Order: sequence, then C-alpha cells, then structure tokens
Amino acid sequence: MLNYIKKAFTKSPTEKAIALENTYTAHNYHPLPVVLQRGEGVYLWDMDGNKYLDMMSAYSAVSAGHAHPRLVKKLTDQAQTLAVTSRAYHSAIMGPFVEKLCTLAGLDMALPMNTGAEAVETAIKAARLWGYAVKNIPEDQAEIIVATDNFHGRTTTIISFSSDAEYKKNFGPFTPGFKIVPYGDIDAVKAAITPNTCAVLMEPIQGEAGIKLPPEGFLKDLRHLCTEQNVLLALDEIQSGLGRTGKMFAFEHEEARPDLLILGKALGGGLLPVSAVVGTKEIMGLFTPGSHGSTFGGNALSSAVGLEALNVLEDEGLVANSAILGDYFMNELKAIDSPLIRTVRGRGLWIGVDFHPEKISARAVCEKLMARGILSKDTHGTVVRFAPPLTITRAEIDNCLDHVRAVVAELEKKAA
Repeated sequence: MLNYIKKAFTKSPTEKAIALENTYTAHNYHPLPVVLQRGEGVYLWDMDGNKYLDMMSAYSAVSAGHAHPRLVKKLTDQAQTLAVTSRAYHSAIMGPFVEKLCTLAGLDMALPMNTGAEAVETAIKAARLWGYAVKNIPEDQAEIIVATDNFHGRTTTIISFSSDAEYKKNFGPFTPGFKIVPYGDIDAVKAAITPNTCAVLMEPIQGEAGIKLPPEGFLKDLRHLCTEQNVLLALDEIQSGLGRTGKMFAFEHEEARPDLLILGKALGGGLLPVSAVVGTKEIMGLFTPGSHGSTFGGNALSSAVGLEALNVLEDEGLVANSAILGDYFMNELKAIDSPLIRTVRGRGLWIGVDFHPEKISARAVCEKLMARGILSKDTHGTVVRFAPPLTITRAEIDNCLDHVRAVVAELEKKAA
C-alpha cells in the first residue's frame, strides 16, 4: 500500500520535465508527451532511452538529419574562429554563402536574416519598396495579394493577412495592405490585381494548411500573370524549398521562378535559425544603409553553417533522394485502403494524410504512432504530416509504413 501511495506521488523524469516546462513556458504549443534528449541522423531518443524515427524533422528544419557530422564540424570550427560581429563590418564567409544561394536560385542578390518570419517581413518590405520606387504606387497605398489558408509566420503584420481566426484572435489592430484570394485560383488573383498591387505572396505548397498543392499549372500561370501585370511574384519556400519536394525549389516543378524567394528552416542545417530573401537586383538593389537590418542576420557562424547545409544537399544527393523515396512513400500511403483516410497528398518527402474528422482525430493517430516509435505531428485536426530528414532510407520508410498501417487498422477497428 505504501509503495502504491509513493508511486502515485512520485513523478518520473519525463513527467517532471514536462511539468517544469509547463510551469515556466507560455503554452503556445501543444506538444506530444515525449521529452527528447538526443538526436542522430533520422533518429531521436527520449529521456528514458526510447528510440524514435523522426518523421517531422522540425517542420523541415532538419532536412540533413540530426547532428550531421559535416554541419556540426563546420559549426564548431566557425564558432571557435568568428561567430557574430554584426553587419557593421564585412565577414569572409557571408559573400560565399549568399553567392551560393543566388546561384542555386537563379537570382541576383540576397539578404540574410534569422527566422522564417523575419524573411517574410523582409520580402514584404522589399515588395513595397519596389512598388513605391519603381512602379510609382502612391504613398502608403501598396497592396499585396495573399492566399486563403496561408501560413507565413506569427508576427503581427503576417497574422494580419491570415484567414485563420485562431491566429488573429486578440492580437489586433492589424496591418492593412493585403488582399486574400482563394488558394490556387488564378482568376481570383487576376481579379484582385489593381494599379496599386505590388506583389503576390504565396506558398508553392501550403504546409501548415495540411500539405495542400494548387492545381497543376497554377504556379506557371501565376508567373505569367505577374509578369504581364507588372506585379512581383514572391514565393515562400521556407518549408517547401531546399529539396523537400524533390526539386531544389518547389517553383522548379513548373518553371515559375519568382522575383523574390523566401528561404529558411533547412538553410540552418538543423543547428541554427538561418533565413534569407533572394531576389532580382532590380528589387534587392533598392535597399540602402539603414532601410533594413538585423544584428544577427548574415553573421559568420550562420553563414558558414548555411553554406555547408547547401553543399551537403548537393554532395549527398538529398534532392534526388527526396524525389525517389517521396514517390515511393506517397504511393504506399495511397495504397492503404481505409475508411478513416480521406486523401493523401504531397510532393517529395513532404506528405499529408488527411483523416475524416468525424471518425478519428489526427492527433490520436500521432499519439499511437509515437507509442510505436514514430514521431509526426498533426495539423488542423485532420492531417498527419510526414516530412522526414532527406537522408532517410527506403528501409526506414518501410518501417514507418508498417507502423502507419498497423495504427490505421487498430483505429479502424475501434471506429467500427
């Protein structure tokens, strides 16, 4: 009896860690109940030594896998040499980093930042600057067209053009200057354009919305429309870029090169927050000293890791791996015949399995998978996302598939 009482009032290390975090951290996330302590490659381990296959890779930030030896070495070497000096001075490494970015993107100039939201804010400023300085839009009248179900970050300006009420509740007043049109509707974009439109800002594939793809040909048509109407095309590839969809950039699937390309997440190699806006000289060349800045943006440490992250993607053939294994993974998931599943969609190693909400919650699926050593995350209540490190093997995908099939079969029986 005493042992039972003692156990009831004694928390495990995992329970203590979760309780401590919940006590001292604002509850802006609803994590799965696992406390991770170590990562290597495509695997993670919790405080109790349990091993998990990472099928989330920190929303695509860990595309090269956890603790990649080349990236860790580059981080360590650079940290021992020079880390942060601010942009008040030049550094020997930022030039090669942005040169590589521009070359890969087929664009002219880049502005490195830290987080993805900062990069989106930078792109908004760049588009407005071009609108006033080049297109001669009247002062404070510039408009940017965005899409329903967009997710570009959490800053007050960015949530101002969200179509999700949850992201906006109690955070107003909101920033004006944005028009929302249905995602993937080229006619709606065309109808929304006015002489004051400076840019269209969209995700080539909507990640947080549940890995939603626009109709085939939409990006190509959007590129043509923006060129025809003298409007900038800004694509947010913070999640979809850098090999995630089986191409270096998602816009390459339809040859829809943007005027402004927004990058982040995987750019930091899973070690640091690194982001950037890459664009044409006509736009990026308009920035002048004092018009924009960031103490940490483009620092030597981030530049070194960012450059190495790009090199690893190329040297290890991770983009091709994403294309080949992504097709295999997608086809196998689509082959799961279950009344619980509405649809499976995605591109490359970025796939969403959409469940019928009246039959099962996506979080329940994620919790069942976690118990089997597979870590994923739900979104919008119905979609389970699969976005593993691009270093994953077919055998590891097969292991994941075995558990997905088992969980779906188990939940299907309960729902019957």
